[in-house]
Amino acid sequence: MKFSYFNILLFSIPLNILINDQRNHKSTTHHTLKIPITRLLCECELYSPDNYDNDAEMKRVMQQFEDRTSQRFHEYDERMQSKRMQCKDRCDKEIQKIILKDKIEKELSQHLSTLETNIDTNDIPTCVCEKSLADKVEKGCLRCGYGLGTVAPTVGLIGAVAVNELKKAAMAIAIKDAIAEGLVAGETARIQASIKAVILGIKSKFRIDTLGGEVLESIITAQKYDDVSLISESIYMQYQSTCLPQYVGHGADLSKPICHTVYTLDFVQGKVHVPGSLQGSIKKALEKIVAEAKSNAVSETANVTTRQTAVFESRNIAAVDATYASYQTAIVASVVAILVIVLVMLIIYLILRYRRKKKMKKKLQYIKLLKE
Repeated sequence: MKFSYFNILLFSIPLNILINDQRNHKSTTHHTLKIPITRLLCECELYSPDNYDNDAEMKRVMQQFEDRTSQRFHEYDERMQSKRMQCKDRCDKEIQKIILKDKIEKELSQHLSTLETNIDTNDIPTCVCEKSLADKVEKGCLRCGYGLGTVAPTVGLIGAVAVNELKKAAMAIAIKDAIAEGLVAGETARIQASIKAVILGIKSKFRIDTLGGEVLESIITAQKYDDVSLISESIYMQYQSTCLPQYVGHGADLSKPICHTVYTLDFVQGKVHVPGSLQGSIKKALEKIVAEAKSNAVSETANVTTRQTAVFESRNIAAVDATYASYQTAIVASVVAILVIVLVMLIIYLILRYRRKKKMKKKLQYIKLLKE
């Protein structure tokens, strides 16, 4: 059995009166001060408006309750709005699908109703399907990647073989050029050695340092060192200007070295002055000097040729090796560039293929939806 607080309180009041009345009907009443009760809580007063309006704690509790309730209402409202939007979008899509399906069915029914039953095979038009740019790029990347992928190993193999053959040919040419340059260097050394030997021979044989007022080094050059007639004529003119007297009747001045040397040559008959024999003896002596100079220069030519040929050969071979290394680097770089291009095209092809498959999957789903 259930009792409310209000009934319990009502029952306690008469019970209290009854007890006090039986206990104190013969006793004297004591006059004592009654302590006032500041607040009496009972069920009737709990719901009174004064307790709600005047109690600060109750106001705070009510304010917290109101704030939390309003916050929960706002959250609920936001969730409901998002759900309404989702439901609205889904409903719009379904409505569009239904409308599109009805439209396609209507158009198909119209086209099928207008078709003729007696159709000849020749009347059927040929359909040329134009491919999209993505399909063209996909096939182009596939072809280029296939072509370049097959070309890259071929370039590496054939390029290496071709470079090796070119290196062999370049080595042969480098050695040949080195030999030619060595011969040229040897010939130059031979000429220079012959010039030095002829100058030393003239100085030691005829005891002169100049001809016609010029030093022998400026007269005996690479073009004139073996010209016996020219040099002998110059020596004879030097002899005439230096040794022969200016006045008739006087003999040669033998105090000067050139005069004594020329006058005492083996080809001069005694001390009798014969101009033709004197000039010929000078020429023969000079021919002997030139011949000895050329024979002595042969050994120097061989040494210089061998030495310079080795130098030129090593230099040319180093140049060929450097060029070959640069070609090898270029071939490797070309192969790497081709492989990078193939990789990029393959990536593009895979991306476009994935997109095409995704579109086809969507089309199949749409067709399946239309069938349903």
